[in-house]
Amino acid sequence: MKICVFGASSDTLAEEYYDAARRLGELMAKGGHTLVYGGGSDGLMRACADGVKTGGGAAIGVAPRMFDEGDFLRRDFGELIFTETMAARKELMRSIAEAFIVLPGGTGTMDEFFETLTLKQLGMQGKAIVLLNTLGYFDPLCALLRDMVARGFAGASMPEMIALCATPEEALKQALIPDRTGARSRADYNK
Repeated sequence: MKICVFGASSDTLAEEYYDAARRLGELMAKGGHTLVYGGGSDGLMRACADGVKTGGGAAIGVAPRMFDEGDFLRRDFGELIFTETMAARKELMRSIAEAFIVLPGGTGTMDEFFETLTLKQLGMQGKAIVLLNTLGYFDPLCALLRDMVARGFAGASMPEMIALCATPEEALKQALIPDRTGARSRADYNK
């Protein structure tokens, strides 16, 4: 299975975040899964790719052409595909992927997560979305999502579209479940 992993590009995080990302990569390689990621040479993206590489797995990096300079991209492992824009990058990653695992990250990671979740809510994709909740990172986000539902800003089925997992093992297991039911079809929005 091709699994898209979103995550931070920072190299200044607590070591537990890198350990979890690396372990996820190792498990993906062991299971014969291909990593789809932003192709970055830093942060949790690098750690996950390191785990996949160590385990003898495969990776597909997708990056906008503007990142094709310096040492921003990982060139020593896997296939690297370039797009013209960030939007095209996200679209291509989503089209290649059969599931999504979101690692802790900043605004870029949150952008990728929310766009993927929105498409699921609209019935435009039915792939698993998993949050790897290392050190409880996603607890505040999940509280916000529950509050959105409670206040009527999101449908009650929205939390069912996401799996929150404490370990890389659990995250990979949940990613292999083909769909979190509850996504509304576009026809539902026309009622």
